[in-house]
Amino acid sequence: MRIFLIFLIFLIQTNLVLAVPASKSKKFASSRTTVARSNTKKAPVAKRASVKRTKKRSAGPSIVAGGPWKEPTFADSTLGDVVDGEDLIVRRAAVDALGPYNGSVVVADPQTGRILTIVNQKLALGSGFQPCSTVKIVTAIAGLKEGIIERDTPVRLGRRSTMTLTNALAHSNNPYFARVGTDLGFERVHSYARMLGLGEKAGLNIEGEFPGVLTPEPPKFGGVGMMTSFGEGIQLTALQLASLLSAIANGGTLYHLQYPRTKEEIANFAPRVKRHLDIQDQIPDVKPGMMAAVDHGTARRANYDPNEPILGKTGTCTDRATPTHLGWFGSFNEVGRNKLVVVVLLTGGKPVNGPVAAEVAGSVYRNLSSQQFFAVAAAQ
Repeated sequence: MRIFLIFLIFLIQTNLVLAVPASKSKKFASSRTTVARSNTKKAPVAKRASVKRTKKRSAGPSIVAGGPWKEPTFADSTLGDVVDGEDLIVRRAAVDALGPYNGSVVVADPQTGRILTIVNQKLALGSGFQPCSTVKIVTAIAGLKEGIIERDTPVRLGRRSTMTLTNALAHSNNPYFARVGTDLGFERVHSYARMLGLGEKAGLNIEGEFPGVLTPEPPKFGGVGMMTSFGEGIQLTALQLASLLSAIANGGTLYHLQYPRTKEEIANFAPRVKRHLDIQDQIPDVKPGMMAAVDHGTARRANYDPNEPILGKTGTCTDRATPTHLGWFGSFNEVGRNKLVVVVLLTGGKPVNGPVAAEVAGSVYRNLSSQQFFAVAAAQ
């Protein structure tokens, strides 16, 4: 009985300490109601972006709802861009496709290495992010080249589960590429990643370009399996992904990406080869999976025209170093002799992912196609 009385007194004292005065309680409830109402109101995109930027300038970190992410999903991604030297038709198509999303679009000519436009130049040039599942392209090429996998030979992933390379790329199967990476081993994975341009600048004398990061040792988080399925230990830039995809699109030539900014630089532009890649035999085995991704896999929101095929690879993950949620899509089209490489990188909260990035890229191609861009270029 004595113990019960002591416990009862303790509860009464605790409630008195924790009790909130009625005035403060009403004030908190009113504040919460106001916030809830303001969140349901659809403000213009520019206004939302302005609010996010104000938060980032404040003393405390801005946390995006739904996760630990510090980047807003929506923003004006053209702020600060200098368009001198860009192909303005391509730029307009990219800006319209990106819309209100916080991200970057890079469009390049894979036959020459010329960059035609960069939307959100600060993001594309000045920082790198985890490549997420786009790294699976590197893993696929390495696995094919080393004889670890063949395009149509199923790889056993469990007691009753097997998958071919084409389906693994189409549906971005993590266990498949973790298995391939483990079989390759870190040294071979690192060697192929370096050969394909990771960890070095993709551009030639492009001011402010970040070279990315390629870990010199197996990542502590998940080891080589996470490296080859999610890109753990790697920081990739949109330019590096554009460079890699250009080499696949053109048959194996890795160009220095060039970004001419004046009339004189455009007039004197000439392609500059960085190196020739011995991957001609592997490219035909990788392309069906990239086409299947757009046709019925993770990139089907690109909503392509079958007469103007798009090949690509999505990527979705959280970059823990930033932290931000990421949506990647690296792609190229095949229309006669004319091709473009389109890379989309989205940063923000949970609405951001690879399929959304694929939808943005698909809009870039459709915007250009509606203006007869490919038909005119092919006829020249």
